[in-house]
Amino acid sequence: MKTAMVGVVAAGVFLAGAGAAIAESWHYMPNLQAPGVVFERGQYRFNPPGRNHGSFEWAGYLKDGAPRDGHNIYVRVRVEGRDGVEYYGKQGQLVFLHKSIWEASQRYTDDAYVRACVDRGAVWLDACSAEVHFRKG
Repeated sequence: MKTAMVGVVAAGVFLAGAGAAIAESWHYMPNLQAPGVVFERGQYRFNPPGRNHGSFEWAGYLKDGAPRDGHNIYVRVRVEGRDGVEYYGKQGQLVFLHKSIWEASQRYTDDAYVRACVDRGAVWLDACSAEVHFRKG
């Protein structure tokens, strides 16, 4: 009887852990493109409250699509309706970015918005891809 009960408890713990692992797995994001910039092979996940501040974690490759134009490129990420944060690449190069972002006043993040842009300076508006919204499901 004890052996059977231990087996049932072990199976329950295993299945609970497997469910949590699936919820925290990486998901693919679409390529983000605008004239002069591409963010490709992007992935994201929403971390649970106990891991990395319950952050929105993302990774991908930021590529300068017009290396001779003299403009830098960046990915803008914002969470929970707050102002965004820009993560810059390098002119004329392909750069791998892997970051986490969260709202400090909340236990975990469940809304995130991402776009790729070309920084065209103070005179011209930045050229940006469409903003993609991710929601913890």
